[in-house]
Amino acid sequence: MSVFERHRETEATLGLPPGTLAWLGPIDPSTDMLWQSMQRDEITERDYWAMRAREMGASIGERDWDVRAMLTRTRQTDPNAVVRPAMVKLIRRARANGILIGILSNELELFYGAEFLSQMSVLKDMAAIVDATHTEILKPDRRAYQLAMDALNMKGEDILFVDDQMRNIVGAVKAGLQVQFFDLRDINGNIAAIATRLNLSVEELT
Repeated sequence: MSVFERHRETEATLGLPPGTLAWLGPIDPSTDMLWQSMQRDEITERDYWAMRAREMGASIGERDWDVRAMLTRTRQTDPNAVVRPAMVKLIRRARANGILIGILSNELELFYGAEFLSQMSVLKDMAAIVDATHTEILKPDRRAYQLAMDALNMKGEDILFVDDQMRNIVGAVKAGLQVQFFDLRDINGNIAAIATRLNLSVEELT
């Protein structure tokens, strides 16, 4: 579940009044000027989350929060609880059907830390993980998608790229990949759409 979807839970955890966290990123871009700025490539995704982390820490009187501190204090307690169960089921059903699954991330280890990720069981289902924490090439840079293609040893036309940011979807299209935009406003519908694109039975995921 994304940070945006957990705002009410985060407010309760931090002792903030309900409604304090009003920025909703891709769920409602009109509430989030920083998100809009990132989509225009005026700031990077890392800049966005760094600013949100400092802002969240400051709201409870704690300065100099970085993203890892924000995630640790608000949601990073169980490595396997931060992954949607339905997505885990989809990944494992795809793998059982011979489909290679990979991750192309801008900051996977940077934000979560190697120790935390080592306990996330779904990562063992990945055929490849390409993380800009190490490559320093962030989506939507075309080279990031090429690194993913190389890691999977597949052509772009044979890869379905899924992302919840339209800027990254556009980058994938330019790189020649098939794409599926993951709209956080309809989680179940989007998981079903991915399953359909992969020729998997939606009923098997429920």
